[in-house]
Amino acid sequence: MVRTIDGTEALTADMTAWRRDLHAHPETAFEEERTSDFVAEKLASFGLEVHRGLAKTGVVGLLRNGEGPAVAFRADMDALHIHEQTNLPHASRNPGRMHACGHDGHTAMLLGAARHLSAHPNFQGTIAFVFQPAEENEGGGRVMVEEGLFEKFPVEQVYGMHNWPGLEVGKIALRPGPIMAAYDIFELTLTGKGTHAAMPHLGTDTILAGTQIVNAWQTIASRSVHPVDSAVVSVTQFHAGDTWNVLPATAVLRGTTRTFRKEVQDMVERRMGELAKAIAAGYGIEAELRYERRYPSTVNEAGATELARRAAAGVVGELGLDLDPMPSMGAEDFAFMLQQRPGCYVWVGAGPSDGGRNLHSPHYDFNDAVLPIGLSYWVRLAETVLPRAA
Repeated sequence: MVRTIDGTEALTADMTAWRRDLHAHPETAFEEERTSDFVAEKLASFGLEVHRGLAKTGVVGLLRNGEGPAVAFRADMDALHIHEQTNLPHASRNPGRMHACGHDGHTAMLLGAARHLSAHPNFQGTIAFVFQPAEENEGGGRVMVEEGLFEKFPVEQVYGMHNWPGLEVGKIALRPGPIMAAYDIFELTLTGKGTHAAMPHLGTDTILAGTQIVNAWQTIASRSVHPVDSAVVSVTQFHAGDTWNVLPATAVLRGTTRTFRKEVQDMVERRMGELAKAIAAGYGIEAELRYERRYPSTVNEAGATELARRAAAGVVGELGLDLDPMPSMGAEDFAFMLQQRPGCYVWVGAGPSDGGRNLHSPHYDFNDAVLPIGLSYWVRLAETVLPRAA
């Protein structure tokens, strides 16, 4: 049974309005100007000390209540380059941009928590409410860290949250250790000798070599990775040729890999290069692999996870907790913050994911029933990780 904090009804109405306003005005990586203004104005109206400029559009609101430890609560603000197809009254007004991952809801819930805790500071210490840009693909969390987030706002722990379609509303999932995978990208360029399609013997076929490499890369997870470890190699682009009757001299393959452990990540990168070069050489083709490590694995610290568990249980009860969720091969740049400070990242159930209600779908819309649950979790977490006010 869900136990939300007192005063939830009024806050939920406001959070719903905020969330839908943000949904109607989505902005993508490092362009969250209106969103940043919206967040900063709200935080200032709640009486928080507002800081802006980290990672260009990032916002940090400080709430101090006497002497004590400091913690950070983080929400992401950015949208995706997706054309919305929900036809809702609050649908995106910015063509080609959409809040298809629920960051509008994340921002609204953390704003709600900031407002409640500023009015009812039942804790001693400092909370840094971190509103981060550019979570999707561009590593805004990394940029905030590199630009001195934890030097300017020295905290002892950091916590994050994501809504999770497919997990029942009223449930919260968390676990110590890896919960989201590392995310890397790659680009393989194959260079051979183009020729007329009717005379393949006069050239070297980059398309044929590329298809063999794609197939061989799929053996990495099944034959090079330990059976109890996880890895995914996905070729998502294959660009070659411009006309019907020419075998192209070049082909470019791009995609992503996902892993949890650095040792596996290192091995996947190495094996991709070895296989590509060996197969390409067999066809008389040169292969050049560019491999870029984007996001590390998101790893929850055991002590912080226990504190998050206690806070979550105070909202959804012990029966509402999933303490052994299957880690996701999706990635999250909150990982960069967890590399610097111990903390925990939780999933808050968002209900069924069928009918296009999944993350990154053009038919997705954040489930507003989650708002009072997420708000209550943040408040309970503040009261759990910080000493109670005297």
